[in-house]
Amino acid sequence: MMMINMNNKSNKKARPGAALLVVLFIVMAITILSLGFVSRSDVELACGQNMLLRTQMDYLAESGLEHARGLILNPQDVSSPDEYWNGDTNLQLTSGSDFYEVRVDRDANDPCNYIIDCNSYRLEGTEKIVLSRLRAELRLDPCIAYWAGSDTTVWPQMTINGDVYCKNTLTNNGDINGDVFATTMNGIDPEGQKKPVAEAGVAWPGLAIATTYYIGSTQYSAQQIAGPDIPMPFEPIEANPARILYCAAAVNMPGNVTINGTLVVDCNLTVSGENFITAEQNFPALLVGGQVVMKDGGTLVIRGLAQIGGPITVDPSDPNLTITPRIDVTGGLFIANGGVTSDKVIVNITAAPSIASIESWSEDGTSKRWIPAGGAFYRSIERIK
Repeated sequence: MMMINMNNKSNKKARPGAALLVVLFIVMAITILSLGFVSRSDVELACGQNMLLRTQMDYLAESGLEHARGLILNPQDVSSPDEYWNGDTNLQLTSGSDFYEVRVDRDANDPCNYIIDCNSYRLEGTEKIVLSRLRAELRLDPCIAYWAGSDTTVWPQMTINGDVYCKNTLTNNGDINGDVFATTMNGIDPEGQKKPVAEAGVAWPGLAIATTYYIGSTQYSAQQIAGPDIPMPFEPIEANPARILYCAAAVNMPGNVTINGTLVVDCNLTVSGENFITAEQNFPALLVGGQVVMKDGGTLVIRGLAQIGGPITVDPSDPNLTITPRIDVTGGLFIANGGVTSDKVIVNITAAPSIASIESWSEDGTSKRWIPAGGAFYRSIERIK
């Protein structure tokens, strides 16, 4: 009996140790579970931060696309020798470590289409992280290459790369690689769409023929010539920064004439031989109040905006042409009345809104901008992996 009582006491003394082990196991299980929750929370937090960074880079890349779109529609803000803003690197919306870079290429098959690539990234040291890459196709609409203010015909010898606007009836027998905006259209269908409208989204440039002009609030005078021929070489003076040459009477381009600036003619312009006009940025290339008469073998190459009051035709006194006259325009050809009235002139027009865009100033320095494009829309936006 004594021995039994001693064993019972021994068992009673062993129970507190067992309870301690149980408590330790419970504490260890809780610790493991807690560490699992903490680890999982850290992973969730890191995932959330990564999603935030990716979203920020996506928005930054979209901002880059809008940056390009804005400068394509406002080429007056771009100081570049190129036909359009072709992009830049190390760009930022705000100071910090987030950057984007943009590349713009014009579609070789459609001068009114632009391909925009934008890469955004965060810079840690010299390493780019969290890259977001977008590619978009931007279409200017409308993007007018040829504007006629009355009934007109596109002859078989005419090729127009860009959109066409005709205020009344357009008869197409040539090659139009773009959309047509006209009240009525007859003949061959264009490469693009036919849009029966009385007005397009692009207005007449409305440039006035004058002997003076403004840049800001400063007035300048054009260099005047008396004719009958444009003298060469044309050397602009320092007081004529836009390089504008003005003639109040009818004048002839006799050939071998190169003007890096603007030719303004109050009356008719007759073209003989081979001649070139390249506009200064934000100024037109050619401004004629009357008509343009092409003589046998006459060639006129224009880079910029050409605004003409009357039609383009051939010299009626020379009906037997031995060398076909030719007009090449890169920019925009805007004719108030008559269009091209002769099928004996080769005409090639390619839209180039950036070099056809202009900016003019009033006496008080107020600027007015004009561009031969009515707007722009994205045909597609895709993520590049």
